[in-house]
Amino acid sequence: MAQHTPSPEQWAALESAARNAARRAYAPYSRFAVGAAILDHNGQIHPGCNVENASYGLGNCAERTAIYSARVLHDLQEIVAVCVYTPTATPTSPCGACRQVLNEFGPDMLVRCICDGDARIDTTLDQLLPHAFGPQNLADAACES
Repeated sequence: MAQHTPSPEQWAALESAARNAARRAYAPYSRFAVGAAILDHNGQIHPGCNVENASYGLGNCAERTAIYSARVLHDLQEIVAVCVYTPTATPTSPCGACRQVLNEFGPDMLVRCICDGDARIDTTLDQLLPHAFGPQNLADAACES
């Protein structure tokens, strides 16, 4: 799959959307309001924020909120890039569960993590989740039976 590189304008829009999404987070327990924005293969941006729950395990991260809503509302097929904003002095990368869900829709995606400071992380999903398990593994297993 050829990797699409977002333009500087698309990155700026993703960063803005992620920061704005964090303002909508429901984080009364952790007070850690996270925002994410994904860029799909059609150039559309889909934001998401974390949503906590009193039963902690039932909360949802910003990245997964963005993906799930984009998949349901806009028939998301492929993610080109994701930007994750955290209200911290240094950037925070996606959790393991989010990395796995991101892999489902964009194993070759670019990942940018931003924060309140000047630092940022620019990487790729395959660097964050090497040797990932994904749809291809299931397709390979089906071919062998």
